[in-house]
Amino acid sequence: MAVRAVRGAVQLERDAADHMSEQVGALLTAVLKRNDLTAADLISIWFTATPDLHSDFPAAVARELGLADVPLICAQELDIHGAMPRVVRILAHVESDRPRSEIAHVYLGAAAALRKDIAQ
Repeated sequence: MAVRAVRGAVQLERDAADHMSEQVGALLTAVLKRNDLTAADLISIWFTATPDLHSDFPAAVARELGLADVPLICAQELDIHGAMPRVVRILAHVESDRPRSEIAHVYLGAAAALRKDIAQ
């Protein structure tokens, strides 16, 4: 079984903990579903959030979804002038038999503009 990296992002409409929970939960669920993954396949997940998000830790959503034994970390995204606001990104390391070319990276809603080349 190979180690693969899966990317994804979602743009929040507002900085509110309940909204973050809903949107990040949708992102994580879509990443798992589109790549036929279970919690047991996850090695670790890195979360980044743009500097304008303060309401909660994106990783807390993973815990709410039951990912209790997956190592998680949050970091702040670079504060680049003109960058898309209110974005949570993920980089999940997973065990998968899928070839790298078949990994489905997930960019939901407006975040699809971040990676038009790979957004699903």
